[in-house]
Amino acid sequence: MWWRVVLLCLAYWLLGAHFLRYSHTIAAAICLLAPALLFVKSAVGVRVLQIGLLVGAVLIWAKSGFEYVAMRQAMDAPWLRLAFIMGGVTLFTLLSAWSGNKLASNRNRGS
Repeated sequence: MWWRVVLLCLAYWLLGAHFLRYSHTIAAAICLLAPALLFVKSAVGVRVLQIGLLVGAVLIWAKSGFEYVAMRQAMDAPWLRLAFIMGGVTLFTLLSAWSGNKLASNRNRGS
């Protein structure tokens, strides 16, 4: 069960690193502290984290991936490796959000 917590934390910290790269320190701090919701002994905290990761996967990783690949294609630069990396990061974020389902269901049962 601990690996589910690790995946959620890593996914949020990866989003935070992306924000920090572009000097969005408030968004980076929110992503750094968001996994603290896991200390709430309710399924609601896990569901909020899952929704945040779904939004992050679509609005941050997928959108950025399309923009970066389009920019590389416009410059006639290699883009395929970047597409695989961004696709992998998006998939990792989605899988991390999905892994929270078991955490939420255990908290609903009171385990």
